[in-house]
Amino acid sequence: MSDTVHVFWDARVLDHDTGSGFWEAAPSALLAESEPHPENAARIRNMKAVLERGPVADRIVWRAGRLATEAELATVHDPSYITEIRARTTAGAGRSWLTSTTTLAPGSWEPLLAAAGTCLAAVDAVLEGSCEVAYALVRPPGHHAQPRQADGYCVFGHAALAAQRARDRGAERVAVVDWDVHHGNGTQECFYERPDVLTVSLHMAHGPWGASHPQTGSPDELGRGAGLGRNVNIELPVGAGDRAYADAFERVVRPLLRSFRPDVIVAASGQDAATFDANGQHNVTMAGFHRIGSLLRECAAELTGGRLVLTQEGGYARSYAAYCLHATIEGLLGREPSLADPVAYVPDDPTRGDAALDRVRAALAPHWAL
Repeated sequence: MSDTVHVFWDARVLDHDTGSGFWEAAPSALLAESEPHPENAARIRNMKAVLERGPVADRIVWRAGRLATEAELATVHDPSYITEIRARTTAGAGRSWLTSTTTLAPGSWEPLLAAAGTCLAAVDAVLEGSCEVAYALVRPPGHHAQPRQADGYCVFGHAALAAQRARDRGAERVAVVDWDVHHGNGTQECFYERPDVLTVSLHMAHGPWGASHPQTGSPDELGRGAGLGRNVNIELPVGAGDRAYADAFERVVRPLLRSFRPDVIVAASGQDAATFDANGQHNVTMAGFHRIGSLLRECAAELTGGRLVLTQEGGYARSYAAYCLHATIEGLLGREPSLADPVAYVPDDPTRGDAALDRVRAALAPHWAL
C-alpha cells in the first residue's frame, strides 16, 4: 500500500461565504457578538495548514482540483435542482437559505463547483492509477445533499458523485464508508435502490430532523428493491468514543466489505465525532481517528488493491478537527501517531457501543453473513 496520500485542493472552495449568527441560526439581538457559521473557511484552512506543517508533510502530494461541469453534477442530482442552485448564487441574488442550516451567498456557485470537481479529480486519479489514496480537502461537506434537496450545510453530494464516477468509469462495485457523526442521508438517498453501491454510515442516533432530512438513519433502513441490504446504518449512542467506532469497523464494516468485494472504496471523512466538536460530542479522540484511518487502510489493501478515495465532510471544532484529520492521515499511511493530543481527556467506555452494534448486526442478518 502507498506511503503517500495525494491531497486534492482548490482554493476556490474557501470563497463560499456562510455568514455568521448564533452558531447556525440567525443573529440574536440579545448578544453583543455573532459567531461564524460552523461550516466556514477557517476550519479548512486549519486542516490544510496542519497537513503542510505537521509531521505528515513529507508524505503528502498536493494535487490540483478543478470545477465540475453541470453534466457531471447531473449524474446524481436533478437538473432542475442544479439550475435552482446556480440561480441562487449568481450576481444580484442575495443571501438565501436552502434549509434552516444551509445558506448560499452570491459568489457561492464557483466554490460549489470547485468542491464537487475536486472530488471528481481525486477519484479520476485513483482510477487512472496515478495514486492509490486520494483525499479531496473540500468544503462545504456533501453527504447530506440528496438528488433534489440540500441539507445540513451540504449542496452537492461529493461522496455520491465520486461513487457514481467510479461506476461510470468501469468499477463494478463501489463501497461508500461514512464516519461523519451525522447520518449520510444524501448518499443513502442516491443509491437506496441499487445493488452496485454499498453505502455504510456510522453516526449518532439523531433520527430525522425535518422535511430536508426525513430519513431516520436507523439500522432498519436497509435499501429497497434491488438495493435491499445494500444500505447499512450503524447508529451509535451519543458519546460512543474511540472503542465503539473501532468495534463498528471490526464487527460490521470490515465483514461487510469482505462480503461485498468492492473495486473502489469511497470514504466520507468527517471529524465532527471528535470529543470537542459542538456538532457531535461523540468523544472520538485523535487516537480514535488514527484507528479509523488504519482500519480503512487495511480494508483497502486487502480488497481494492489500495484504491481509496476520501472526501472531506464535517469537523467544526476548527482547531481540534485539524489535529484529528492529521491523525486520520497517519492512520491511512500506516504510521504510528506522531502528534500528542493537546486537549482530549474524556475516558473511553469499552462497552459503550455493544448494544447498538448488536442491533445493527441483527438487522443485517437476513442479507449478510457477518
